[in-house]
Amino acid sequence: MTDRYLAFANSTAGRRLIGALGLPAPVPLERWMAGRTRPVDGALLLGGAGARADAVRACAHKLSNALFADREGQHDLPRWTAEHGPRLKALVFDAGELTRFEQLIALRDFFQPTLKALATCPRLLILARPPETLEAPQAACVQCALEGFSRSLAKEVRGGGGVQLLYVDAGAEDRLEGALRFFLSPKSVYISGQVLRLARCDTAVDDWSRPLAGKQALVTGAARGIGAAIAETLARDGAQVLLLDVPDTADDLAALAARFGGRSLGLDICAAEAPQQLLGALPDGVDILVHNAGVTRDKTLAKMSEAQWNQVLAVNLEAPHRLTAALLEAGTLRDNGRVVLIASVSGIAGNFGQCNYAASKAGLIGLAQAWAPALGQRGISINAVAPGFIETQMTAAMPLTVREAGRRMNAMRQGGLPQDVAEAVAWLAQPDSGAVSGQVLRVCGQSLLGA
Repeated sequence: MTDRYLAFANSTAGRRLIGALGLPAPVPLERWMAGRTRPVDGALLLGGAGARADAVRACAHKLSNALFADREGQHDLPRWTAEHGPRLKALVFDAGELTRFEQLIALRDFFQPTLKALATCPRLLILARPPETLEAPQAACVQCALEGFSRSLAKEVRGGGGVQLLYVDAGAEDRLEGALRFFLSPKSVYISGQVLRLARCDTAVDDWSRPLAGKQALVTGAARGIGAAIAETLARDGAQVLLLDVPDTADDLAALAARFGGRSLGLDICAAEAPQQLLGALPDGVDILVHNAGVTRDKTLAKMSEAQWNQVLAVNLEAPHRLTAALLEAGTLRDNGRVVLIASVSGIAGNFGQCNYAASKAGLIGLAQAWAPALGQRGISINAVAPGFIETQMTAAMPLTVREAGRRMNAMRQGGLPQDVAEAVAWLAQPDSGAVSGQVLRVCGQSLLGA
């Protein structure tokens, strides 16, 4: 669906009027396009010092062909200055060696000179050490302070930019490349203000042009919208995809699967026989499991019927739990597999008239957290992706005022696209993303709800 305000705000007349009235001026976001050869299309500035910065330097030439450091001679890179340097597309700062309160000034010293020299849709990334791994209370406190800084900076960066914080476990530095390729590229353009942890991981990507080559994937709710985008993106990255949706969508599902050589399966995931039918459709096993199927039955709790409550919980929460358990018990979900649950910011912040939906989506986040330790023993990761306002048929049916509020109530002042959610899922599905498990990644443009 077209965002008319976004189009008007970027027209000649619109820029004048919106500037005069002081209204939000959203910037068209740059998204990943086929044919790109490097994640960063522009200059990358590397700052800070430590094991994480060393790991970034080792792979930086694969990310951008214009590399700079903020100090003379640092990382064997030319120095960038605001006066003479190019506009910056990506910034990485290793804050892991900051252990005293007075050292936090390094954040200001690094980022402040860059803020007026950022290109459109810049990507900023702060690397740190998990506070819980540090014995000294002050050091742990300093690393925690990075969360408030990164989330606040994310709300100040203009031009469609995003800021993330990655806590990197000792020994996990060799898994940074995949995270850099995602968070410094347009694939993460609708993600900002996020904090994730990277742990050690034994699996790695062999071919970055097709990181999912040889993998078997299953996507539920794949006939349209976010599910269809996920299926297509996984196929783009090399996976063989089985698309699943309710039997009524069989024609649309088959047509979509035919576009990229996938298979389709019409199945009611709440049916008693669903687990056995699913096992029968996956005789060779599955490596990537994406639970996207979901429904809404919105009513205030005072007016919500028992049927409306039960249907949402059955589809959104009970079915993913039951089907995943069946795949695990049968050994169909392979070792080193990847499970991604599509949750929602409603499950984090709550939403008026969505007690049932928010409960189901919060439950999915809890499912990822609860299952992560046990699945990790088999090298399987499980994470939740929480979309915010995404332009789909569902949001297009919202009343105008509600739809506009959803679009503007985030740091980017616009809705996301199904592709934005799909790119996050595709990253979490990669072999080296086993470094992330039991976590939730919001794809919401840093929504003001629950931020």
